Parts: sequence; C-alpha cells; structure tokens
Amino acid sequence: MSGSEWTCRLSSMHEWESPYYEPSLPVSEKSNPLTRDIDRASAGCIVRMLQACDSQMFLEEAGATYQRLMSDEVVETLMEVAKKVELILKDPRDSLVVLSGCGTSGRLAFLVTSAFNRALKELNQSPVYSYIIAGGDKALFSSQEAPEDDPKLGMLSLKEVCEGKKCVLFIGISCGLSAPFVAGQLDLCLQNPEVYTPVLVGFNPTHQARDEPIPGCSFTFRSVVQRMEELAKSQKAFLINPAVGPEAISGSSRMKGGSATKILLEVVLSAAHAAAFTHTPITQQGILQHMRVYEKTLEIPYAHNEGLSALLEAAGKSLQRGRRVCYLGWGSLGVLGLIDASECVPTFGADYEDVRGFISGGYNELKNNEGPLGPDFRISHEDFLHLVLPSLDDHDMVLLIYTQTDDVGDVEKLARRVREKTSNLHAVYHRVDGDTAATQWELCTKLFLNALSTGAHVLKGKIYQNHMMDLQVTNSKLYCRATRLLQNLSGRPESKCEEALLKAVYKVDNLTVEITSSDISTHTHTARTRTKVVPLALVCLLTGCSLAEAELRLEQQPIVRDAVEACLS
Repeated sequence: MSGSEWTCRLSSMHEWESPYYEPSLPVSEKSNPLTRDIDRASAGCIVRMLQACDSQMFLEEAGATYQRLMSDEVVETLMEVAKKVELILKDPRDSLVVLSGCGTSGRLAFLVTSAFNRALKELNQSPVYSYIIAGGDKALFSSQEAPEDDPKLGMLSLKEVCEGKKCVLFIGISCGLSAPFVAGQLDLCLQNPEVYTPVLVGFNPTHQARDEPIPGCSFTFRSVVQRMEELAKSQKAFLINPAVGPEAISGSSRMKGGSATKILLEVVLSAAHAAAFTHTPITQQGILQHMRVYEKTLEIPYAHNEGLSALLEAAGKSLQRGRRVCYLGWGSLGVLGLIDASECVPTFGADYEDVRGFISGGYNELKNNEGPLGPDFRISHEDFLHLVLPSLDDHDMVLLIYTQTDDVGDVEKLARRVREKTSNLHAVYHRVDGDTAATQWELCTKLFLNALSTGAHVLKGKIYQNHMMDLQVTNSKLYCRATRLLQNLSGRPESKCEEALLKAVYKVDNLTVEITSSDISTHTHTARTRTKVVPLALVCLLTGCSLAEAELRLEQQPIVRDAVEACLS
C-alpha cells in the first residue's frame, strides 16, 4: 500500500461514526474502514492497520457521536463503581465482587480476578474476587460457545458463586451487549437488589443492545439494559459502555473489546485498592491519569513494528505450510498466550493444533477454579516437551514470552531444548523499567499476540476483506453474524442468506421442513462439527452451484477472497 493510500485510510478514522455508515449494525459489528483491504496487505501494512485500529480506543470525544473511554460520564461511573469496590475491600465479610463473561470476556474476568486476589494475598487480606466464564474452565482454553446462549445457566452459576453472601457487586461483561448468559445474570441481580448491585461493561450504546427474544425468557438483553438505565439514576446499577470503534477484523471482540475490558476493570479495581489500602482518594484526575498510562502503553508493542512484522510473517508462513505456532510463557503472560491461542479456533476456523499456548507450572501456576481439566487440555511446558516438541521442525514457529522477573535460567534451558528441533525460535521479553506495572506488560503482550495471530491468519487467507469468513457458527450471536455477513457480501435478501447458511450447516442442497422448522439452538448444535460453513454458503449464493461444487472450488483455492472472485469472474 502506498503512502498516499495509507494517508487516505487514516483519514477514515472517524468514518464509522457517520449515521450512514452500515446503519443497521451496532458499533461492535461494523467493519472498520481502516482495514477494508487487510486481506491483501503485506505483513508490515497489517501491523500499521492494527495499530491505527487500536489507537481508536483513545480517540477524543470532541464532536463524537458516541461516548469514549475517557468521556466524563464514563470516568464518573468508573469512580462510583470503584467506591463500591472500596467499601467491600474495607469490610469484606459476607461480600463478593464477581466478574463474569463469555469467551474472551470470561477469560479476562479470570485474568483480572487472579491478579487482584494475588494483590490481596500479598497484603494479608482475604480474597474478595470471583470469576465466572460461560462453559466453565474449559472455556478458558477452548471454544465453549453454546452456554453463552443459556441465561438460566448464567443465573445458576451466579447463585452458586454467591451462596451465603449478603453484598455482591456483579460486573457482567458483554462487548456487544448481546450475551444471553450475562443477561440472565443481570436479570437475577435486578430481581434481588437487596444483595446484588449490577454493573454492565460493553462497547455499544444502549439502544444497540440486542433485542432478539431469548428462548424461555420474558426479557431481552435490551430490556435488561433499559431497567438498569432507570436504576442507574439512583446508583443502584451501573453501565460502562464507551464506544471503542469497530474491530480490525469485523466482530472480533477479542481485540479492542478485550483490551478495553482489561483497561476498564483494572482502572476500577486499582483505584479501589489504592483507596482502601493507601488512603488515596478516588478522583476523576486519578482515573484519567491511570487511563493515560494505558494510552501510552498502547504505543509500546507498535514501537517495534519491524520486529512484529517479521514475526507476523514467520507465523503466517508456518500456518500456510500446515505447521503450527507455539507460545511458551511464564506467569500472567503465559496465561495471555493460552487465551490468544484458544481464540483462534472460533475466530478463524483454525485447528486446535494450529496455535497452542503453554505455561510454566501448568495448572499449579494457573490456579483456576476447577484445577486440571484432563488430557484434552494439557498446558504446561512439560506437556509441550513431551507431546509437541518431538514433531517440530524449522517450519514450526515457537515464541517465548517472559519478563525480567522470571527465571531466566529456566527460559534459557527451554530455549536450548527447542533449538534442537527448530531454528524458528523467537522471544518477547519485558524489562522492568521504572514504574512499569505488570498490568502494562500484560496489555503489551495481549496487543502483540493479537496482532501476531490475527496477521498470521490473514496471511493464511482466512479473512475476506476485513471479515471473519471461517468463523464457527456455534451460538446465536455467531449465527446472526454469519447471516449478516452473507447479506453484506452477496447483496442477497436475508431469507436467501439464511437458507444458504442452513444448507451449508446441514450439508444438503434442499432444506427439509424439519430443518426449517427447527430453532437456532438446533442449527448451532449441528454446526459444531462443520467447517467452512460461511465460505461454502457464500460461494453457493454467488454462483448458484451445489455444495459439492462449492467444496471443490474452495479446495482448489483455499484463500476465500480468491475463491469468491474466481466464482465471479
């Protein structure tokens, strides 16, 4: 991409805010004007595009359509929630702060609660934080998306965690204000105000909250949000929902949505801890100052654009050759490696073995609620040495992720073992620099790994323009996303797009009455064992060919955009 074209792209920073830009889509589902041709970009250009998208998180509010991370209203709400946490920290008896979410949101709930419970332990304080993730701890490392559609499961899990508690601050995270699992939990809080104070974190304006009926429930996500807005006037509920702009890869909320979630939660809990244990008052200036630190942190991974571009290209080549990328991490950075790897399967239709994460100490380091999760979830460095290392060669990429505070001797020892099998070994290393906090290392690492895995899958041909084409259609959110995507790319009516999607899910050229009369949960259950559902449906829509012919075309040309354009030529 030439300099003039890139300048043109950067001039599109605010384009998504226009009321005429993809008006039917909520912010979190819009495509980002900055990345329209990311599937045709070089590794270096992909990195610049991702940097530009990430910088949208901290755009100023002046003249903006939506409130931002540092808008007055957002900062004031963060202060009030921090004060609620402070009260619990000062008197933790029968009290709890619960963080809950689905997919990436749930994984970050786990990461943040682990860090702040650790901080309490260092102060000889009892832990007050608990996490919930839809699908249980297996969802920390794999796609468990069906539970996201179950509000009753959400309620039940919250009741179990809070049994016997008299004061609970519940923070439900749903980037798109859409997850039924979280809606059920918020509804439970609203029904029991004497125990629960609900907080919702997401990145769409409230009028864009999902309004589709939830099977078996009398509420929608939007109706829950509307009840919370009413209670927010008296500070009995709180909404934290700044817009951070569309994702670089449309709908991939693991990226900006995940980063902004981490920032907001850590700002709130850090302010509360400072107030409770060092008598530092919670102020607007303090919150903004902490936000500015994160804004500066955003620059760090992209200050090494050349190195990141080279790593991205190396990872892309490994995936193109059908080989793998492995993250070997220590401490919380190792957890981020596990998280990033787990997200590649549902986002890109990747194989579980394509990108794998491993952490020093395994489950002993992780300290998750359910402990070791069985043979399908082996996550320690020892597991890597026994199960993966023997089959590696120079086409596989291995990335070490550590800090100056980790056992460098242990890192060197592992590196020597890896070098015996592959020269394709790299490292991301954080030095302790002044007041740099672990949370900053974590955000840097998250941004770096997100860029690496996203760019590698773009180079492999898993993206069409800037859309996830090979996403798994395994819950109602993804089913709706897939239908909208087919509409957007084919220009066909919604009914025709849904029809093509169902044919690809059920692998039939003619839909039966049994299929068309089934509900979405039946369709998404069937789709769990299917691959290339959306690409197949799109090729069928554009060409009118049979499924067998579409499969043949995609075998001949696995890069989705090239396959589609071949159909149209």
